[in-house]
Amino acid sequence: MSTPHNQAEKGQIAKTVLMPGDPLRAKHIAQQYLDEAVLVNEVRGMYAYTGSFRGKPVTVMASGMGMPSMGIYSYELFECYDVDNIIRIGTAGGIREDVHLRDVVLGLASCTHSSYADQFGLPCRPVAAASYALLRAADDSARALGKQVHVGTLLCTDTFYDESGSLAQWRKMGVLATEMESAALYYNAARFGKQALCICTISDCPLTGESCTPQERQQTFDDMVQIALGVL
Repeated sequence: MSTPHNQAEKGQIAKTVLMPGDPLRAKHIAQQYLDEAVLVNEVRGMYAYTGSFRGKPVTVMASGMGMPSMGIYSYELFECYDVDNIIRIGTAGGIREDVHLRDVVLGLASCTHSSYADQFGLPCRPVAAASYALLRAADDSARALGKQVHVGTLLCTDTFYDESGSLAQWRKMGVLATEMESAALYYNAARFGKQALCICTISDCPLTGESCTPQERQQTFDDMVQIALGVL
């Protein structure tokens, strides 16, 4: 059963999906980590590969950038392909003072100014929260790999180039980092009774102007992928 955005047939998508934003990162993960990876979707260039890691089936599929794109792909994976778990693996901008370049952040919850949740018709904006089971498993995976992680709240925004200057205020509220997909993923998981987690690598720190090089991003991204694969 395909959709307007996914040509995969039912059964070609694993129960657990890792979702980087970039299609080329999905390809890199499939080639470097999965056994017998098969390309099951390339509609709109959003590559999806299904294979196995240490004998466990897993799909790696790109989400694109922003909540609308994540909203479409995660909705269809949960609703049309019976996916149980989606783990976003991507980059984020560090906000809190103790969050530095190349650190890994596990998104316990996500603040957002987006109107994405208005579709549910609730009297107030619901909390966008991660699955505790996936969060705990990711923390355990990081510890087993000898890697330290931060666990806390993310800011999920619709604007990459934000002229409001609000990041300093979010820092005062203890927010760890900012990115653009977690809230839509968490809302969709809640809607379908499924599990989701956002694991982010800090690629830049907007308040200080620090930024990783492309090579550093690639190397640290692989560290984060290993944490995510340890959840399987």
